[in-house]
Amino acid sequence: MFAVLVAVACFHANAYPQSSAQLPDAPVPFRGAPSVRNLPRNFLHDQAGIWTSPLWASDGQDVMGALFVASAGALGCEDTNIMQHHFLNQTTANHANTASTGLTGLIAAAPIAYYGIGHLVHNPGAVQTGVLAGEAMIDSLAVNEVFKISSRRERPTVDDAKGRFFQPDVGFDSSFASNHSVVAWASATVIASESNQFLVKIAAYGLATGVSAARVIGRDHFPSDVYVGSAVGWMIGRYVIHHHTRKIE
Repeated sequence: MFAVLVAVACFHANAYPQSSAQLPDAPVPFRGAPSVRNLPRNFLHDQAGIWTSPLWASDGQDVMGALFVASAGALGCEDTNIMQHHFLNQTTANHANTASTGLTGLIAAAPIAYYGIGHLVHNPGAVQTGVLAGEAMIDSLAVNEVFKISSRRERPTVDDAKGRFFQPDVGFDSSFASNHSVVAWASATVIASESNQFLVKIAAYGLATGVSAARVIGRDHFPSDVYVGSAVGWMIGRYVIHHHTRKIE
């Protein structure tokens, strides 16, 4: 999984170029207008930008990427110990599992609410938030499914939380990385970035944090699964904001 983490790190380091002088070989970002009609085209451009970002990495942007890889690896080394010795009873785990599903549903439904209400009250800013948050969730799910199919990691409930990778019997139910976390953080990042209200930012990131924590408490994922999923969701949310936000007068 080191190669996957390196790719994510390179994407993170290069998602927000400061100037063309710093990245002479970087492709010009596609800034498609945020709309439902443009979603398929924007999605394809987003995926191309995300997956090809290691090809135009800059030496000066590698520090944060290296720190991310190192921290994810260090946390991954403690996954089994954490899940074997530091967890609550099964009743609490069941409640956490239910909570994570409910919280994810709320934050995943938020883009639809923004889009619908924005149209009803003729608020283009709210419409844009809904479209961008939806785009970020779709992008993040597509990226994370590649992680899951590639990693084939066992869930914490399997074989005393060994968390082994590349197990053929895992199929599409891989633990790495957390779909709930990646979706929650992608949506929350766009909503928080598009809003000028502090309470909205707190609520969005609070819900996303609750989702990530509940996935571990519910023994659905290892800590490194939700850490990487949350980071990828945040990165992709920022990427979508950077590339597709249109100034609303």
